[in-house]
Amino acid sequence: MIPKKIIGALEKQGYKFVGKHSAVKVCLWCKKNLRGEGECYKGQFYGIDSSRCCQLSTSVEFCHNLCLHCWRPVEYTVGKEIPKKEADKPGDVINGCIEAQRKLLMGFKGNLKVSKEKFLKSQEPNQFAISLSGEPTLYPYLGELISLLRKKGKTSFVVTNGMNPKKLKELARKKQLPTQLYLSVNAPNEDLFKKMTRSTVKNGWRVFNETVKLFPKLKTRKVFRFTIVKGYNDKDLEGYAKIVNTGKPDFVEIKSYMAVGFSRQRLKYEDMLFHEEIRDFSKKLAKITGLKILDEKIDSRVVLLGKSKKDMKIRKC
Repeated sequence: MIPKKIIGALEKQGYKFVGKHSAVKVCLWCKKNLRGEGECYKGQFYGIDSSRCCQLSTSVEFCHNLCLHCWRPVEYTVGKEIPKKEADKPGDVINGCIEAQRKLLMGFKGNLKVSKEKFLKSQEPNQFAISLSGEPTLYPYLGELISLLRKKGKTSFVVTNGMNPKKLKELARKKQLPTQLYLSVNAPNEDLFKKMTRSTVKNGWRVFNETVKLFPKLKTRKVFRFTIVKGYNDKDLEGYAKIVNTGKPDFVEIKSYMAVGFSRQRLKYEDMLFHEEIRDFSKKLAKITGLKILDEKIDSRVVLLGKSKKDMKIRKC
């Protein structure tokens, strides 16, 4: 399903492809954690084990949007649909991703900084971050994949762009929502939404807001993730507050754009915010939404907002 040109470009970035439309990429923090050099902000905030997290995509290069800040080569987007009859089965995707992750981590086996026990545990990931590239809800068996992970005692994070509320309703109806569901919030108003997401969906802003209004009804942990680009979408706090107050997520992650991957062909290093700027933005948003700053990770340039620290850690699948 994916052109060889794109596969080659992504493999150079560390992707390992699985089946016809999925891929794994070992996160920098997974590697750091194996070497005893800290944990990712999701580990710090929510208690996941960074060295046992499998970062994957079930829909590489399939997406509704062409986001300005996206690290994938949006210019080579394949389409907005994975035909069900051509889609890989969820069990094959999970097993293939675990095997691919093992191969990518094999070099750590002889690393003197990595304990034997920690390496062995990393060979059986217990957290699956379905957020690497593309839009997860375009994979027709997403619900079955989430259910299978839950049966295996594994947690799942899913990041959606909000352009497929119908699929989210289906996941809720079938009780197939992930452990933690993210909505990417990249703009506070329609004009900036068009500029930042460059969505191919007709009336994309209306569809996005349909998803925002749906969020309070979804019975799982919910997070709004802001990616802020300096000079682009770092304004209109009242607009952002309206989205937060309507969607009522459990947490809000406010993170700076990072100049990585293919985004560097569209944006500059100067478009990243310093952590102090992210903190200042977060303080202002917290004040007008009634939320609190619960935590922050300076090296990731991210701040977490919410109501209480007591519910931050994930206790079960």
